[in-house]
Parts: sequence; structure tokens; C-alpha cells
Amino acid sequence: MVILRSNTIAVIGKTADAKKAAFAYFIMGRSANSRNRVFVERDNALFTEPFDASKVEDPSLIIYAALREHENKLIVTNGDQTDTIVEGMANGLSFSDSLRSREFEPDGPNYTPRISGIIAPDGSFKLSILKSADGDPSCCHRFFYTYDKPLAGEARFIHTYMGDGNPLPSFEGEPELVAIEGDIDTFTNMVWENLNEENKVSLFVRFIDIETGAYETRIINKNK
Repeated sequence: MVILRSNTIAVIGKTADAKKAAFAYFIMGRSANSRNRVFVERDNALFTEPFDASKVEDPSLIIYAALREHENKLIVTNGDQTDTIVEGMANGLSFSDSLRSREFEPDGPNYTPRISGIIAPDGSFKLSILKSADGDPSCCHRFFYTYDKPLAGEARFIHTYMGDGNPLPSFEGEPELVAIEGDIDTFTNMVWENLNEENKVSLFVRFIDIETGAYETRIINKNK
């Protein structure tokens, strides 16, 4: 599993025994501001927070609720659209309709895509990416992917950038296929070890028992 030096990546799927939904969410950092972060669990949600508050340059696009729960569904994103989705669904909108009010991030010239995922109790999930039209901020391209019956041992991952460049090229194509192998610790270590050493910041992994809803969580922060 080779992970690009992308900004943020979400991996969602099902374990090899088909008994658990599994997902990993991790953040990367190219700038000192982006690298100055940790994951913190609080109030049944996951937040990005500054590691050293005195070194924060601009919190607007790097500090947010990365994961929230709504009606037994988990919503995970790379920005404050987490709250947009939760609020929209609370008002009767669907996952995709909730995102119609949002676009890519206003951080030209890269215009970082907004990536989002939602996981249902039965392990089914959806992924979304909102990105500029090949770097043109006058148009937003919206893509939504639905996986009603994910296969055992398989996951899909979607990320913000395809690789290096100036400006950075946005992710293209369908979410990529990867394998989920072993227990939560095996999977967590595998993901963390395959992240770019220079840019990796934090990793969150959760395995959820589809029958009972019980779950295990692992968090790794490079900043300690």
C-alpha cells in the first residue's frame, strides 16, 4: 500500500471476515502550519487541534471537526464541511444534498478539494470529492460514490492531491481500491508505516462490529 504525499486521505471498507466496517483517516502536512496539528477525541467526535498554539499561523482551514456521528452514521471529512453535513442531515437533507452548498477550499492556486465520507451501521458507505475544474475556481466539479455492499477485505480510498506539482494536481478518477488485512493494530501500523515520513501528521483508525456496533479506535500523532 503506497500512499502519496497527499494532504488528507480517507480509507473506508470492510474487514476480511466481513464482520467489521473499517476506516482510516489521516492528515498530512506540507507546511509548518499544517504539520503543527494533532488528533484529539472529545465529545464523541474527532478534532484537529494545534500541537503548539503559539505557532499557529492561520487556523481557518486546518482546525476543524474531522469526525462526527449522526443517527448511528459516521461522517468524516477534511474540513468544516463535517458540520455542514451533520446540520444538513439533521434538517432532512441527504449526504450529497448537504454538500451542494460547499465547494473546494479557497486556498488558491491549489484549491484543495474537499473530501467527505459517511459510513452506515451495516458497513455501506459513500465518498465525495468537491474540486475545482482543473484549477479553475470559477467552476466546481462534484463527485459522489456509493458502495452499498462493500466486499470483505476491500476498501476504497480517496485523497486530495495526485502528487506533487505547482499548483498541486487534484485527485482524479474513482476512489482507489486497497486491501484491509489483519486486526486493527496490524492495519493501523501498516497504514502509518506507508505514509510519507516527512509529511505525515496524524492517523485515526476505527473498526466497528457490524452486528453489535461495538468499536475499537486507534490514534497516532507524530507530534507528541
